[in-house]
Amino acid sequence: MPIRLDRFVEEREPQWLELEEKLREARGRPERLGPDGVRRLARLYRAAAADLAAARRRFPGDPAVTRLESLVTRARPVVYSAEPRRAPLLEFFSTGYWRRVRERPLLLAAACLLMLAPGVLALLWASSDPGSAAGLVPEQFRHAGDAGGRALESGGDQAAFSSGIFTNNIRVAFLAFAAGVLGGLGTAAVLVYNGVLVGTVLGLASGAGNGNRLVELVAPHGFLELSCIAVAAAAGFGLGWAVIDPGSRTRAAALGEAARRGAEVVLGTVPWLVVAGMVEGFVTPRRIGVGPALAVGIALASVYWLLVAWRGRAREESGEAGRPLKAALAP
Repeated sequence: MPIRLDRFVEEREPQWLELEEKLREARGRPERLGPDGVRRLARLYRAAAADLAAARRRFPGDPAVTRLESLVTRARPVVYSAEPRRAPLLEFFSTGYWRRVRERPLLLAAACLLMLAPGVLALLWASSDPGSAAGLVPEQFRHAGDAGGRALESGGDQAAFSSGIFTNNIRVAFLAFAAGVLGGLGTAAVLVYNGVLVGTVLGLASGAGNGNRLVELVAPHGFLELSCIAVAAAAGFGLGWAVIDPGSRTRAAALGEAARRGAEVVLGTVPWLVVAGMVEGFVTPRRIGVGPALAVGIALASVYWLLVAWRGRAREESGEAGRPLKAALAP
């Protein structure tokens, strides 16, 4: 028995109205609905498209068909705009970057540990055996261990030493990311070496009576720089994991996606390295004392990690929205 038009409309209209409501909520961007909302949007669209095909066949020329055609026409571009959009620059720096930093916490924790643990061991070693440890550090940092506590007293020595630490940390941050392509082993090696370097310099300076002066020179910008290194290294580990386990994709496709995400992390980290450079240039030369130097450094790093915790807590809607919608639309 053919279905009557009034019964067809009565049964299907609630879903049409729901689809219209979803379109109003999305305002052209399905990611506004969140993953569950996107899945629901896809199901409603497919149902409306099926209803339109049936209505055209059974009730040609009826106003209900025109109404359905308008609804499906408006929904289609919203549904099939599921590919992640390029967020405006302001949106990226206010939310997107922080989500990228936070999305793989285990890799971030591994990066921190690979710097911290070797650094502590190197500090203890350099404090107990400065003669052997001095041969490990580059020449530009060796005078931090000059005996008598007289090192780093001249303005030239202070500027050169602090600038050397800053330049080294920037280089390490970029290298830690790029070296990830070696299956993550390159990134791990860079982190371990930098941790050993920093720990050894601190140990030499402390043993020679220069510890306070070194902290005063390095702490204001050093904590933030080490944070940036850890974040860049986590992105490098993401590259390495794509090489080791590409999943269902080809290794080239997985590596390309990891490289894109990692490049976003590096791009978002650059302004914070600029902030560290400004602190190194304007705060460090003022000899503000150990306490204030530690306060400045800890405050800057705390602001950075609080932003990671706050701005990075929301799920990355563009990527998370696109995948459920594709899955829901798949036959």
